[in-house]
Amino acid sequence: ILTILGNSVVLATALRRSSLLKSPELLTVNLAVADIGMAISMYPLAIASAWNHAWLGGDASCIYYALMGFLFGVCSMMTLCAMAVIRFLVTNSSKSNSNKISKNTVCIIITVIWLYSLLWAILPLIGWGYYGPEPFGISCTIAWSKFHSSSNGFSFILSMFLLCTVLPALTIVACYLGIAWKVHKAYQEIQNIDRIPNAAKLEKKLTLMAVLISVGFLSSWTPYAAASFWSIFNSSDSLQPIVTLLPCLFAKSSTAYNPFIYYIFSKSFRHEIKQLQCCCGWQVHFFSTDNSAENPVSMMWSG
Repeated sequence: ILTILGNSVVLATALRRSSLLKSPELLTVNLAVADIGMAISMYPLAIASAWNHAWLGGDASCIYYALMGFLFGVCSMMTLCAMAVIRFLVTNSSKSNSNKISKNTVCIIITVIWLYSLLWAILPLIGWGYYGPEPFGISCTIAWSKFHSSSNGFSFILSMFLLCTVLPALTIVACYLGIAWKVHKAYQEIQNIDRIPNAAKLEKKLTLMAVLISVGFLSSWTPYAAASFWSIFNSSDSLQPIVTLLPCLFAKSSTAYNPFIYYIFSKSFRHEIKQLQCCCGWQVHFFSTDNSAENPVSMMWSG
């Protein structure tokens, strides 16, 4: 519920101000689409199976569930990686070159992200890698246990781990460390805190928001990754069902965090939510329409 409502508000605000969206903000929209897609395509089936105390639908629904999870999971990871790279490029570019990332470029990046994610998701369907049930029995994912029992499973899991997890994660960390170092050096050059330009303060806030989004995603999926790798090198029976279930649920919660981060850090996002409340009749009092108080700043990025 939080995932669908929160990310629907993100999409609604993006639609309302579509003419004002800066090109990197399209990645924020793409991330919201991936989160909603995961919630709609996967969570109802998992909830129904939990109430049933067993997986529903047999092998066909298991493959469908695992494919959707892999597709949207890789898409979210690669979107966060693209966000980090673009933030790094914008932060380290001169003011005259900061607007060179056009909407067409970002649209191409988003298309490549979806094609890349879809490719990895369908590979187990055409013979490289396997999908299978989770140890606790009410959801499905990559068959981690095939790492040792099959050369096919070994090569797929190793390649997926490197190209869809390790490389994007290292890129995200490297980009934000580079941004943090540049911001630190810039602030060192300014002795008086009151003389820091508003653009620099906004840049710092936007970078912190992007870091929190990435940290939230990676932190949510780390326990699941740890449990999965345990099942690679040990029998799944060595873990209690609750030990494998909780990391899976925690990973699913990653789709609900981002709208709250936007709300805390983005003044324009809060303003857009107030406008939506007025339009939908959620509140009866009127909000100020003074544009001088609420300048339509980028919801996520500074061009």
